[in-house]
Amino acid sequence: MSIVDTPERRQLRELTRAFVTREVVPHLDDWERAGEVPRALHATAAKLGLLGIGFPESVGGSGGDLLDSIIVTEELIRSGGSSGLVAALFTHGIALPHMVAAAGAHTGGSLGGRLGGATSPGDDGLIERYVRPTLAGTMIGALAITEPDGGSDVAGIRTTARRDGDHYVVNGSKTYITSGHRADFVTTAVCTDFPGSGELTLLVIDKGLPGFTVGRRLEKLGWHCSDTAELSFVDVRVPVTNRIGAENTGFLAIMQHFAAERLSLATQAYATAQRCVELAVRWCRDRETFGRPLASRQLIRHRLAEMHTRAEAARSYVHEVADRVAVGEPVVTEVAMAKNVAVAACDHVVDQALQLHGGFGYLRDAEVERHYRDARILGIGGGTTEIMNEIIAKGIGL
Repeated sequence: MSIVDTPERRQLRELTRAFVTREVVPHLDDWERAGEVPRALHATAAKLGLLGIGFPESVGGSGGDLLDSIIVTEELIRSGGSSGLVAALFTHGIALPHMVAAAGAHTGGSLGGRLGGATSPGDDGLIERYVRPTLAGTMIGALAITEPDGGSDVAGIRTTARRDGDHYVVNGSKTYITSGHRADFVTTAVCTDFPGSGELTLLVIDKGLPGFTVGRRLEKLGWHCSDTAELSFVDVRVPVTNRIGAENTGFLAIMQHFAAERLSLATQAYATAQRCVELAVRWCRDRETFGRPLASRQLIRHRLAEMHTRAEAARSYVHEVADRVAVGEPVVTEVAMAKNVAVAACDHVVDQALQLHGGFGYLRDAEVERHYRDARILGIGGGTTEIMNEIIAKGIGL
């Protein structure tokens, strides 16, 4: 039996599909135009147990592992959702794991456990104040790493946190922050030495603190239902108890959790490709030109066959790599390859799918148009395709 096709995981797929059909599909276009999903959607997903998939029950999660999280992501898109919806609804997937790991709880994907015993006096308290409420759908969290002049250079972070008694005083700015407008708190990477030193620490910063400003809502090519913000910190006083783990362990914590984020993006890529294949097949069966269905032409059939092959091959490889990550194998190179393979498949398939839809595919009324726009970010987020290639090159000894 396939590791992703157990009876329990088939039930998880069915639950996810029913959620998307009932709670998402009728409203997604409105959310796209509004620029965000409603907070009530988080609560609904939490009640069904979907929000907590991949997080241990000991912190308020639903249990399961990395593969279960991948199944939920895949089915959300294939049932009529989008990668933008995944980004908006599951931002906690990148905002919470560092807290869970620092507190010693095991997370799905074997990414948990205390970081070499490096803990903070507030780690257990962070579980109660942030993790449980977020997994219950009553709070929203975000992750703030990227800076205006930093891009993929995590070690070059310049937002500083100076210790002042029982507080840190934070100064700096962040950009491209997913769910930054709706978030109640932000897991923030700060430098506790001089700017750009690489000595990073993670702090949980509450929205509403004096000096913490959420800037303009960034308008994007895709992911329209996922709000994105700029953040500014001017002398923001953050309690030391809001530190995740020990001081100066933030860089390693961020690197450890990149695997899960990159595999999530890879999943969004191949699932988007699969969905676009399904949409294109349906369209080519129903659409007639010159008195015949498009699908009756060998050229069209072969194009669809190639699209399907690329999507399925990417899915198989991502699942294989995710299974190795879930049992604790150090597969940094393979994760990078999985992301690039899936993104390349997605780029090809969404382009071909829109082309097959013709003029209708260019309209906002076409689902394939949304996937075309949304797909472009997948080769950028979580480390660009070029950064992945650098990791792969290092992995083969270059």
